[in-house]
Amino acid sequence: MAIVNRTPDSFFDHGKTFELDEAVLAALRARAAGAGWVDIGGVPFSPDTPEVSAETEIARVVPVVEAVAGVSDIVISVDTFRPEVARRCIAAGAAVI
Repeated sequence: MAIVNRTPDSFFDHGKTFELDEAVLAALRARAAGAGWVDIGGVPFSPDTPEVSAETEIARVVPVVEAVAGVSDIVISVDTFRPEVARRCIAAGAAVI
């Protein structure tokens, strides 16, 4: 399993995969390295960060899901707590929320 955080201030990768092309490449590199699953997140879960709107989360996560699902067989999960984000991600190709 691989993790791709599409947040500018991720504690995991310090924003390295915030740009869309970098997020997609990270997921595809993980697949090439043997990962069968990629978890994509668009909201930092830290008490010190400002809240991210559902619209912003959708704008961050859905394009990654669409791009990866369009070219790879990797299982895509999305790390969200919002039903509207979950619905959009499932429609875009995510298999797990």
